[in-house]
Amino acid sequence: MASRSLSRLALAASGVLLTSLLGGTATAQTADTPVFWRVPATAAQTQALTEAGFDVEEGDDAGSVNVVGGRAVAAKLRGLGYRPSFFDTVYKELPAETNRLAADTYYGGYRTVTAHENHLTQVASAHPDLATKYTIGQSWKKTKGQGGHDVQAICLTKKQAGDCTLSTTSPKPKFFLMAQIHARELSTGELAWRWIDYLADGYATDATAKSILDTTEVWVVPIANPDGVDIVASGGNSPKLQRKNANNSRGSCTGTNIGVDLNRNSTFKWGGDSNSACSETYQGVSAGSEPEVQALEKLARATFPDQRGTGDNDPAPSTAKGTMITLHSYGNDIIIPWGFTQATSPNDAQYRRLGAKYAASNGYLVGTNEETVGYDTTGTTDDFTYGELGVASVTFEVGGSSGTCGGFLPRYTCVDSTFWPKNKGALITAAKAAAAPYQQ
Repeated sequence: MASRSLSRLALAASGVLLTSLLGGTATAQTADTPVFWRVPATAAQTQALTEAGFDVEEGDDAGSVNVVGGRAVAAKLRGLGYRPSFFDTVYKELPAETNRLAADTYYGGYRTVTAHENHLTQVASAHPDLATKYTIGQSWKKTKGQGGHDVQAICLTKKQAGDCTLSTTSPKPKFFLMAQIHARELSTGELAWRWIDYLADGYATDATAKSILDTTEVWVVPIANPDGVDIVASGGNSPKLQRKNANNSRGSCTGTNIGVDLNRNSTFKWGGDSNSACSETYQGVSAGSEPEVQALEKLARATFPDQRGTGDNDPAPSTAKGTMITLHSYGNDIIIPWGFTQATSPNDAQYRRLGAKYAASNGYLVGTNEETVGYDTTGTTDDFTYGELGVASVTFEVGGSSGTCGGFLPRYTCVDSTFWPKNKGALITAAKAAAAPYQQ
């Protein structure tokens, strides 16, 4: 197998036809087909590459990053004095039955935005005593009359008076799970789907699911960036690598370079990321400029009370309630605040204890941005829910950097074989911790 694997890597790197070695579906690869290039780079060089418009991602070892692109990108890197080497494919082999998949799926089984919307409707209809569906806002394209979608959420609990009513004073503590704010991070929306089904379908038979819904409100936004996911899914078995939303009103960007990075646009500590409209981390024209971010922040403010002071060093009190996880890929990390600075948060010790409980299930590395991905991030959703409201908020980076189950576009079967088994327990822990996260 070693020689065949090396051969496969060579084919992928050279941009010729890559055919499944395991009986799967052939995928045509050209010189422009993106792959992951390993690039030795310092922190300053990483920032420079990002500002120059390269698609820079977490590397697999210290002192290097992964840059996404075809051979032209590698040539451009070499022209700037960098030394890129092939690291891994972006597109993974598809199962042989791909062409027989159900409607509203793509790339081996991943669900479209429409499928997720229908799923929320079905869950709310099948479990009226447990589930309430909400429209919390609109996507950028819908606000412009260009199609688009509502941004939708679902609240799950065994309903009693005052439950799931968009109230900061409702009696039950809350766990908020958000997925696919970066559209191309495919596994995250699927994990949200499975979490919803585990709770709603499991309430009658699973003691843990019943206990959670009897005591806790669970809020889920499975697709935080629906326009972006539409773009991704439009590629079919070669999903487009759209990260941002579909806002094409700034710059002369083309292809998947359009849009605003919704995880750099939140109103808390906005302003330290890219002002280049075509950059993958473009932060937008102003804090909270994007309707998707406005919807998410409105939901958070409507469900969580403000439990924290205004200073960076004001801790959330030990009595603060509420947990939040935003799902991203990739890296096998649990990232704790802060993102906007390398300084640790005033609740750092509590975060590390809570993170260790999550990691007991998924085995991920717990740490700040500096200790995990190695770079700062401003205007992020988890910094907002913690910094603004005191909610115990973290990012999960799901999956490794390479292999069939690595990167942005892991094989669909990895969701059930790897990602869900690893993260189910961590999500259960987050829901159970919602009543007193800083006392874990």
